[in-house]
Order: sequence, then C-alpha cells, then structure tokens
Amino acid sequence: MTFETIRLDIDGIDTAIKVIGAGPAVLALHGAATIEGHEWARALADRFRVYLPFHPGFGETGPAPHICGMQDLVVHYLRLIAALGLDRPHLVGHSMGGWMAAEIAVVAGERFARLVLNAPAGLNHPDHRATDVSKVAPQDLPQYLAHRTKVAARYFPGGSLAPSSEQFIAARDREGEALGNIRKAHGMGHPNLGRWLSRIPNETLIVWGDKDRLAPASQAELWASEIAKARIHIVQGVGHFAMQEEPACVMAIGDFLAG
Repeated sequence: MTFETIRLDIDGIDTAIKVIGAGPAVLALHGAATIEGHEWARALADRFRVYLPFHPGFGETGPAPHICGMQDLVVHYLRLIAALGLDRPHLVGHSMGGWMAAEIAVVAGERFARLVLNAPAGLNHPDHRATDVSKVAPQDLPQYLAHRTKVAARYFPGGSLAPSSEQFIAARDREGEALGNIRKAHGMGHPNLGRWLSRIPNETLIVWGDKDRLAPASQAELWASEIAKARIHIVQGVGHFAMQEEPACVMAIGDFLAG
C-alpha cells in the first residue's frame, strides 16, 4: 500500500497531505519536526484512511510567515477538514501535534469522533516539566527521542532512514523558523490550556512512553484529570517516539479508534 499526496490551497498556504488506507477517516498531526516521517501510519491503513498533513512551513507544505501562534493552526486545520470534506474524522496528535489536537478539540470537538493525544506538549506544568530541546546538543537528540537510541538514530544523518546531511539541516532550519512562529504567542504551550481541557467532549486516549525523556509520562494524569472521557495507555520501555519503538502502540491506538 502506498501513500498518496494531496495538495490544497488553504488560505493561501500550499498544504501537502499524505494519505494512506481505506476506512473511517483519521487526521494525524505530527510534532515540532518531521524527522520520524509517517511510516507508522501503515499499521492503521488496513482499517482507516489516514490523512497526514504537513503543518504550514513543515515538510512539503509551503511557508506561512503570517502565523503567530497556535490559534492560527487551529483555524488552518478546521478549514482543512472542510476542504477535504471529512465528516467527524478521528483526530490524532503527537507531541506538539497533540497540543494542537487538544486545542482543536477544545473549540470544535463536536466536529471529530475520537481523540488520541500521544505525549502531548502544551501544559507546561511546573511540577512536570518537559525538557528544553534548545539546550540539548544535536548529537544527543536521539537518546531523548527514543529509549532505544538506535530507533531514533535511524532518522538522523548517517542513519538508515535519513536524508543527506545537507537535506536534514535545511529541513531543520526551515521547520525551526516555522516552529518559532507558532511559539511567538506563548511559547510551547498556553498558560490557560489546563483550564480549557474540560470542554473536550470526545472519547480520548492519552498515550505515553514510560521512558519519555522529553515530556514526562507523569503528565498523563494531568490531562486525564481534566478531560471527562479520557483514559490512559502507558507504553512500557519506550520513549517519546513510542509509535516508532513499539508497533503494538499503533495497534492499541487503532483498537481505540475502532471502538
């Protein structure tokens, strides 16, 4: 089964969406970079039609220098699901994409079916602090992304699934600029996000690797305590790239979405 590519103009942004599979629609939002790709979605493709858009300024999507906060992305994705003609798709988000998915569900949860938040960013609780990636040396990033470092190292220069060093650096520079635009308003989160989560009406699965060194798994209880229909799925022995380290994690997500 191969990935298709759809391109749509969303408010002047040339938006690229990878699509695979057949079945109920799933909109899956990536994190603060596109390092790990989207191969994980193959494990859902026999049950779902998975839409994997690149955020504005990331991957194959065009630039959007006007973006100045997460609210712009919320509007972008609400317009995207309308342009795609999706009727109550499931919503999945990883890391920054989890924060994004949560904010979308806060304002428009009724437009989606089930919600999966995979190690979501955004809460910034003082007792459960995430790692400041800007203070991590580039060569040390793989060990922060995966408990089994070799899993993440595959996506970095010299790894089996990595582009050339030049392409890798160019992509990180471009995506870093786009990320900076998203962070302009409140940094990597919103000070009132915790107050808003009770508005999420969706059945929600919170997924976390128990060895996550970027965002501690102890945050899972914070999210679950505020989302009325939330349950927690802790994946043992894996880090922030839980779906890449443990294929059974993707199967658990698929089982949850299938109800």
